[in-house]
Formats: sequence, C-alpha cells, structure tokens
Amino acid sequence: MITKHHDYKTTLIIPLYLPFRFHKEPNQTTMTSQIPKPKLSLPLRTRVALFFSSAVTDFSRRSDGSVNRGLMKLVDYKSRPKTKSVKGVSTKDVTVDASRDLWFRIFTPTASSGDGVVPVVIYFHGGGFAFHSPDSYGYDPLCRGFCRQINAIVVSVNYRRTPEHRFPSQYDDGEDVLKFLDENPAVLPEKADLSKCFLAGDSAGGNLAHHVAVRVAKSGLREVRVVGLVSIQPWFGGEERTAAEVKFKGARLVSTSRTDWLWRVFLPEGSDRDHWAANVSGANSEDLTGLDFPDTLVFVGGFDPLQDWQRRYYEWLRKSGKKAQLIEYPTMIHAFCIFPELPETSQLISQVKDFIANRISDLK
Repeated sequence: MITKHHDYKTTLIIPLYLPFRFHKEPNQTTMTSQIPKPKLSLPLRTRVALFFSSAVTDFSRRSDGSVNRGLMKLVDYKSRPKTKSVKGVSTKDVTVDASRDLWFRIFTPTASSGDGVVPVVIYFHGGGFAFHSPDSYGYDPLCRGFCRQINAIVVSVNYRRTPEHRFPSQYDDGEDVLKFLDENPAVLPEKADLSKCFLAGDSAGGNLAHHVAVRVAKSGLREVRVVGLVSIQPWFGGEERTAAEVKFKGARLVSTSRTDWLWRVFLPEGSDRDHWAANVSGANSEDLTGLDFPDTLVFVGGFDPLQDWQRRYYEWLRKSGKKAQLIEYPTMIHAFCIFPELPETSQLISQVKDFIANRISDLK
C-alpha cells in the first residue's frame, strides 16, 4: 500500500509495507511507473458486513422519507457500558439532555502508566447523520482502540439523527456537549486535560467535527481548548459529480443514490448540496482566515467516492492559512476504520496517536 503523507509545508510519498515499515523511495519517477494499480481486497468478514449493512440500510428507508429504526437494529448491534476494565479500558455513559437523547460515552484508559494528565478526544460517529451511535458495534471498539493506544480520555457523542431531526440539530448537539464539558469538567476522570482537547470523527462525524470546530473557534470556551482536529474520511459534497463519485457510484455504504438521499433529509428544505454545511470548500463556505482553527489531520481512502471532496477540504484549509496534513490509503473503502479486522484500522489509530503527541509537543 502506498501512503501519501502531506503536511503543511512539504509533500512526501512514502511506500508502506505492513506492518508499519516505512521505506524512503529514492526515485519518485521510477517508483510511479512501477507501482501496480491499487486493488480492493477485503476479508470475507468485512465484505459480508458491508453487504448486509448496505442492504438493511436501504430497506430501512421508507417511501415517506422516514427510517424503520426497528429494521436497522438487525445490523446495528449495541454494546453496554462496562465500568470494570476490559482490556485496559472502562466505559460509562453520561446524559447531557434526555429530552433530545443527547449523551456521550466516556472511555477511560485504566492501564496507563503514571499519574499524569491525558488528552481528551471528543469523537463524533459516522452514519450519514441518520444511523449509528456511540454504543454501535463498530464505534464502541473503535473508541476503545483510540483510548487504549493513544492513552487518552475519549468522549463519544450521541447526537440527534435525521430524518427526524434536520440540520442544524447535529451541530447544535456537538457544540452543546463541548459547552457541557466546559461547565462540568468534573464529569470526566481527574486525569482528563481539557486544555488539550481534540475533536475527531469519521464520515458524517468528520463533517460534524469540522463545523463544531468552527463554532468553538468563533465563540471560545473557558476550560476546553480545542488544539487539534482529526477528520477521518469526512462526509462533504456538492452538486458537482466528481470523478471519484462517478467511478465508485455503486460503492457499499456510500453509493450515489444513498448519499443523495442522506443529504436531502439532512439539509434545510429547499437547499441543494452546495449548501455550506455540505460543500465546506465551495463558493458558500465559511471564511476561516481570521479564526484560530485547530491543526487538522485528514484521512482519505482510494476506494471512497467522497475522496475528491476530502482532498479539496485539505487544500482549502491550507489556502485558508491553516495547518493541515493528509494521509491516503489507496486500497481502502469508506469507513474502513470501523472494521477492526483490517490492519489499516490499527495503523490509522497509530497515526492519530502520533498526530496528537506531536501537537501536544508543539504546545510546550
């Protein structure tokens, strides 16, 4: 697998041979001619999960625009919080506002060495704003992995879903969780350092994390200081059909017809996909130049129909004068990080760990 790693000032192309061996290529021109075209090769377990998840998601969408939540339970298995340590991590749920089912799950590392403070990662799950939650089968183990490998407190947010709740409900919920933590820091373990807070999310959660970061940069908080943003295959879009969207229009989870429907039930009625919530780098985008926007790490998959929008996001951040890094996985699908059987998932967590460690080091 070839991982292209972009930072704010330079561009490096690094061949990667699992597990975690990096080799510097002496001749980029020669290298390019020798690299075989990436092929999609997934374990049977992953392919079966993708098939059933995509099929049930499609069948759950009713003709009146609603979602059959009962049917979705067939593929959206739930994990209970575990206050006792399991493989070095304990979890508990905290309610912010029961009237809108706003709550979060805290993942605490129990095997961390020393008595020092640890950073806080506030995570927003994916699912097109319509599906999943922090206790979903894919997201509980993912956040456990972040917690254990990074040695960080992870706060995984349950926000309102579409089509029952349209924009900007999800952004309001995300911002309100940060305000809640700012006003009630004692709900977190004592070792949680809210002055070293990172926002993170995949797919729709990456979209949500971006917009929450913008809101916080505008308003400011007292205890919570957002110093980094991890954007894992963020869900952005527009009216244009990009080359990747055309090429992978039938992709599992994020086919063109499925994402069009998801945007339609999320965006304000009468809006198109060039609305600033979707097309963050387009003509209607927010001006970030005067904001203290956090350093950002963006992940892209080579078999993700959304990859062109994600690269544009990265380029837009740089053009706005913000520090950004881009890591590409040419052989990966959309949302690959929720499949723990893929070695790339563990690798991604390690790269997030490095980003967080480097960012904290920069603050000293």
